[in-house]
Amino acid sequence: MTDQSNIQPSDARVSAAIPASPALQEIKIYGHSTLLYWWPAWAFGYLSALLNAGQEKFMATAEGVRPSSAVGLTYVLILLLLIVFTNVRLRGINSVVTLLGAAFLTVSLAWMGWWDDIAALIPHLWVHMNTGFYLVFSTGLLVIWLLMFFVFDRLTYWRIRPGQMTEEHLIGGGAESFDTNGLRFQKLSSDFFRSVLGFGAGDIKATTIGNHGTTIEIPNVIFVGRKVDAIERLISVKPEQAS
Repeated sequence: MTDQSNIQPSDARVSAAIPASPALQEIKIYGHSTLLYWWPAWAFGYLSALLNAGQEKFMATAEGVRPSSAVGLTYVLILLLLIVFTNVRLRGINSVVTLLGAAFLTVSLAWMGWWDDIAALIPHLWVHMNTGFYLVFSTGLLVIWLLMFFVFDRLTYWRIRPGQMTEEHLIGGGAESFDTNGLRFQKLSSDFFRSVLGFGAGDIKATTIGNHGTTIEIPNVIFVGRKVDAIERLISVKPEQAS
């Protein structure tokens, strides 16, 4: 069961008699794609290129030495873990269960003495990419990541003001507004892995009150905890007091 932190205007504890500060006149919420969590791929790729360049320089002065596959295996493992963590939601207790399961598996393999057998297989797994691959692949990922983070993910955003929440589109100029007095805000329980990789990122859910309520989901909001606290303070202010 997913834990949810509800934020409702009627439940706000901030006094409506206190005018909103200029910093709280408006809040912009940007949702991001799952590429937000892929920065370790290009960051470690550049580190791998540096390590691989040093290894290739050493091999140039030594004969009959095969390059180590440690860097290549580590990079492949990071990519596989990113694929899993960005496509599988592990919210709340699921994150804890996964961590405990991984710890139990690690201890069990050590208790049965299988880690030595697994380590003996590694020399037979030869994975090697040259420096050029790491540089080209990491640069391509970095360019895509920057474009998504600073351009495409910001083409649509949510603007929250006292009494009003509006979906803004930079291209096309369309907009849809909702009265915050008829909205129930929820911060979905955190996914531990995404929270770590995404700088405290999480999902915000807003639902209109009524029998035919509309659900608005804003995924992968950075520093979601701070955003939720700011929304809670802002929606407690009456529109006439913010003017």
